[in-house]
Amino acid sequence: MRVKKQKRHRKAVRFYTACFGFREPFKVLCDGTFVHHLLLNKITPADIALANALGGPVKIFTTRCVLGELRSLGDSYAESLNAARNLLTARCDHEKRKSAVSCITDVIGENNSEHFFVATQDAELRKKFQKVPGVPLIYGLRNALFLEQPSAFQHQFVRSAEEDRSHMTDLEYKLLNVKKKNVAFEEAKDSSDANEDKNDGTLTVQAIQTNFRKKRDLKDTVQFKRKRAKGPNPLSCKKKKPCDNTNNAASVKGRKLFNNPPSISFPFPVVITYASLAWYA
Repeated sequence: MRVKKQKRHRKAVRFYTACFGFREPFKVLCDGTFVHHLLLNKITPADIALANALGGPVKIFTTRCVLGELRSLGDSYAESLNAARNLLTARCDHEKRKSAVSCITDVIGENNSEHFFVATQDAELRKKFQKVPGVPLIYGLRNALFLEQPSAFQHQFVRSAEEDRSHMTDLEYKLLNVKKKNVAFEEAKDSSDANEDKNDGTLTVQAIQTNFRKKRDLKDTVQFKRKRAKGPNPLSCKKKKPCDNTNNAASVKGRKLFNNPPSISFPFPVVITYASLAWYA
């Protein structure tokens, strides 16, 4: 049973944190009936008990009007008054003391801008706050604390708020129209520039095509080449005969000997003839 209760409490806390922006440390606004119930059932310390119920650190508040109401109830609530004086005081801006119900209602307002958890034992007050968006309610039952589940009005308010956020406001619609006009003007400007570039490109393409046609026409025309003198046919020419180096060398040597015969001394007279010279050569 305790595990199921903790799961319900965590689910409710996630609902209020996700949909209404509640953050830790959670602020709990108590009235005199809740403080009196804590003391009667010995649920102390109160901050630890509330932290266990909400699953996070808490700060406990009350108002000056609640303190004045406890003071007016007499000695039977003196201990509750002393305990309430130790709590933080929420600003209520009431010059004259009001009832606790009226004071807490004024502090919560229409949408609970301060993100208070309201802790009270007053069933009528809890029923009243069920119709105010974003007001989680805490109450005590014997020695346990409970967090009420979000009412049908709370769920309906969240769904309607989501639908409203999904639609555009008048200001957003006007801004969207202005943006559309600016985009259309820029697109028209870009298209005109593109057309100009396209025209320039077509002109250049046409110029290239005309030049190509001219060159092609020149190639197609018959062109006569001037005849020039050519060299001899290498196949009809005689090859040069190679020179015999040995014969040339012998002839040269013979000529040298004939012109300048060597001087040879013999012990006896020798007759030199042309035949002997030829033999010698």
